[in-house]
Amino acid sequence: MTSPAKFKKDKEIIAEYDTQVKEIRAQLTEQMKCLDQQCELRVQLLQDLQDFFRKKAEIEMDYSRNLEKLAERFLAKTRSTKDQQFKKDQNVLSPVNCWNLLLNQVKRESRDHTTLSDIYLNNIIPRFVQVSEDSGRLFKKSKEVGQQLQDDLMKVLNELYSVMKTYHMYNADSISAQSKLKEAEKQEEKQIGKSVKQEDRQAPRSPDSTSNVRIEEKHVRRSSVKKIEKMKEKRQAKYTENKLKAIKARNEYLLALEATNASVFKYYIHDLSDLIDQCCDLGYHASLNRALRTFLSAELNLEQSKHEGLDAIENAVENLDATSDKQRLMEMYNNVFCPPMKFEFQPHMGDMASQLCAQQPVQSELVQRCQQLQSRLSTLKIENEEVKKTMEATLQTIQDIVTVEDFDVSDCFQYSNSMESVKSTVSETFMSKPSIAKRRANQQETEQFYFTVRGSVAVKGQFQALQHTRAIQIPGSLSGIFRAVFEYLDWDLGMFGDHPYTSRHRYLQVVCLPRIFSS
Repeated sequence: MTSPAKFKKDKEIIAEYDTQVKEIRAQLTEQMKCLDQQCELRVQLLQDLQDFFRKKAEIEMDYSRNLEKLAERFLAKTRSTKDQQFKKDQNVLSPVNCWNLLLNQVKRESRDHTTLSDIYLNNIIPRFVQVSEDSGRLFKKSKEVGQQLQDDLMKVLNELYSVMKTYHMYNADSISAQSKLKEAEKQEEKQIGKSVKQEDRQAPRSPDSTSNVRIEEKHVRRSSVKKIEKMKEKRQAKYTENKLKAIKARNEYLLALEATNASVFKYYIHDLSDLIDQCCDLGYHASLNRALRTFLSAELNLEQSKHEGLDAIENAVENLDATSDKQRLMEMYNNVFCPPMKFEFQPHMGDMASQLCAQQPVQSELVQRCQQLQSRLSTLKIENEEVKKTMEATLQTIQDIVTVEDFDVSDCFQYSNSMESVKSTVSETFMSKPSIAKRRANQQETEQFYFTVRGSVAVKGQFQALQHTRAIQIPGSLSGIFRAVFEYLDWDLGMFGDHPYTSRHRYLQVVCLPRIFSS
């Protein structure tokens, strides 16, 4: 046989309910503490952001001032130089243009960093202050709303407790009435059974005496049965009444139980989420987003401004040109670089002859001298060609050294988790001591050889120009027969190309000659 089911007592049920309610109440208290903690962390975060941008504004301002001092220091030196005495529209040399743009870029960065500091102090920090004030104010109101929600939830739990107690009370009364009713029914059955047995046990008597006794006994039994029936009816009515009350109390308890579970579910699933989203965090993330986007806008515009200045410098670097600078230099200082006026023949004591005299007896001497010049020029031509080839090869070597593309330092800015890799990359750059020492030694040695050869070419070129000039003047002064002899001998008096001055003919014609004759 199965053991009868064990039912929990009222005290056990109440104890379990109280324990569950205490756990919920403790959880609600921890929820408020958690929200308080989040509010404190939020306030601390906003305070740290304010302190950070306040300190960053100071650093940006100091950096701006240092840049301004740096630019003014060199701009003052630049203003005092002789080159700045020219007109504003005067073209400057390309290296000077790069230098000016570099100084202007420093001044531009100084202004930009001043602007950035001002944005930090007067725009971004006030935004964080406003967000902090709004968050604190909204959290207080949110806490009030949350406390009201918790109070309502606890009120529902207390109502459930009252309804449950009422249900237990009415159900206990119903059970008690049912027990009393069953007891009355048992008494009734017992009384009826006794009456039947007594009738069966009675012995036969005289007719008169027997009838009298039976009447009395029947009267007593009827009276007893009526009492029992009346008691049963009362208990039946009481049971019916208590049973109805118990059913109503149970229905009320079940309805309250469902409503309580729905309220608990709504609070934990919807109310808490809405409290955080629509009350505690109301406008916080949007305001923080605007403040940080202001920071991003300032930094990106600073970067754009810097890129614009660097683009101008890059354009100037691309336009570094030695030929154009040489032309500008000669135009700027034309009185210095323009050839002087020709030396005119100054007759002495009335001697008006201003041409070579090719008459006898100096005619043969001029022919001999012209032959010597021809021979000497041929030798000089061969020597100069060899030296010129050596000079050109050395010049190409120097140009290869100074034009090597070793300016890319992008590897130095490839950051990784290990700073050792960054340091090793930097140590292998252009300025590493072994590399730069070897490169400098090779460059200086090549330069020394180049200028030695260049000096030799210049000396020989000057001597060649003198001999060449003399060589082309002598045949012009000779008579026709001697010129025929020169042509017959095929003396190439123009084998060294144009006169040294003819390569600058355009410059002289455009720039120098008008100035010479105007003076």
